Amino acid sequence: MSATLSITLVLIGSFLFFIMIGALIINQVTDLVSDLPLLETRFSNLVDSLSNTLKTFGISATEQNQLLKRGLTTLGTYATDLLAATTNIISLVIQVPIYIFLFLIYRDRFRAFMMSLLPDAQERTWKQDVENVIHGYISGLLLVTLILATLNSTGLLILGIDHAIFFGILSGVLTIIPYVGIFIGATLPVLMALLTKDSLWYPIGVIIIFSIVQFLEGNFITPRITGSKVSINALAAIIALLVGGKILGIAGMILAIPLLGLSKILLSHTSHLKAFVILIEDVPVEKISEEEKERSNK
Repeated sequence: MSATLSITLVLIGSFLFFIMIGALIINQVTDLVSDLPLLETRFSNLVDSLSNTLKTFGISATEQNQLLKRGLTTLGTYATDLLAATTNIISLVIQVPIYIFLFLIYRDRFRAFMMSLLPDAQERTWKQDVENVIHGYISGLLLVTLILATLNSTGLLILGIDHAIFFGILSGVLTIIPYVGIFIGATLPVLMALLTKDSLWYPIGVIIIFSIVQFLEGNFITPRITGSKVSINALAAIIALLVGGKILGIAGMILAIPLLGLSKILLSHTSHLKAFVILIEDVPVEKISEEEKERSNK
């Protein structure tokens, strides 16, 4: 079939898949919204209890009100930023299919441009490295997200946290944002445990569960599944996240690591810029030198 028809069918299939995922999330959100009045009451009780506790430490009601005003101001700022980010995400969701369609239609032009930057003798190695990074990162990221969502949901269900499946899926998806997503994903279930449970052991249990899952993800799950397909050190990753966030917001943070990984491959195959790989890659300098010798021999 023609390229236009095949690309269109792939986009439609992907759209239907995300519609099913969205339906599941919307169902969970609907249940959460129905509990908001009860959560509001429990939140008021929690604030009163916290106020009484602070009074025992000599913090007067006036000082508490000042702290609360500062907190609400900060919360309002974050809420505004969150609303702006949500608007950007909705706009991006509408634009992404168009971008994907055009990128796939003109992929030969992009390939010709990239190959014009590299010596012809390195074409096969360059293409293989890029394919390994893209396939390894995307497929590995989806599998890691599924595993983390399952582990988090299971742990929250065992603790008896309300809307455990929703929070588990949300935390799994947020892990797409490296280093930051796991902390954001753990905040909501901790707050839910504080509001709906009478014991502090429940929020502590949530923190323990997410800490264990994060430990497994960082030391076993991600290394075993994605391996060193991207192989970006922590400093380069943080700088990429900051730059990506400034340029495209949350979408930029999600795309920062894979784009940096592809840039690393391009740099490694150029004669004048390959030294930047030493600053980016998460392997010993000696190993980088050995890889360069092997690539030269090929």
